Amino acid sequence: MDNFSRNMSQPPLIYSFVAKGSVLLAEYTPFSGNFSTIAVQCLQSLPQNNKKFTFSSDCRTFNFLVDKEFVFLVVADEASGRSVPFVFLERVKDDFMHRYGQSISGNNSHPLIDEEDADMFGDRFSTAYSLDREFGPRLKEHMEYCINHPEEMSKLSKLKAHITEVKGIMMDNIEKICCCWPRY
Repeated sequence: MDNFSRNMSQPPLIYSFVAKGSVLLAEYTPFSGNFSTIAVQCLQSLPQNNKKFTFSSDCRTFNFLVDKEFVFLVVADEASGRSVPFVFLERVKDDFMHRYGQSISGNNSHPLIDEEDADMFGDRFSTAYSLDREFGPRLKEHMEYCINHPEEMSKLSKLKAHITEVKGIMMDNIEKICCCWPRY
């Protein structure tokens, strides 16, 4: 089957998860397959010091975005490229950090838990699938939105690439100015 035919029957985004280190916190997929097993194996062998990384296997890409100690993954159809999966991952990461940022920084473990009960619940970012019921549906919403709005995802992808290019040029210019600036 050629890429176009496969792409028409296979949505561009297939499976997603959020993990802290190697502990899966939440996942979503409407499909069955071995990609979750492969994704966990890839998670355990992620290169250090990389914020973005992609593995390929069986006409799928396993796209990882790492922020602090959290890992965001989406398995995508290879024909979808790399930009749309990373736009999806940025959306998921922003939503996750917005929802759990205070808990992550230690200010509050959960808005519904008072200090007396905090010991009972422990660290919700250390227990496998602890956020599956809470954040799994959000992964589904993000995935459906990205699949149903491919034009917007493409535009966002191009905009992010342009911003990255401009940022690089600005950093180069700042470096040039700093190097040439007289020091007193």
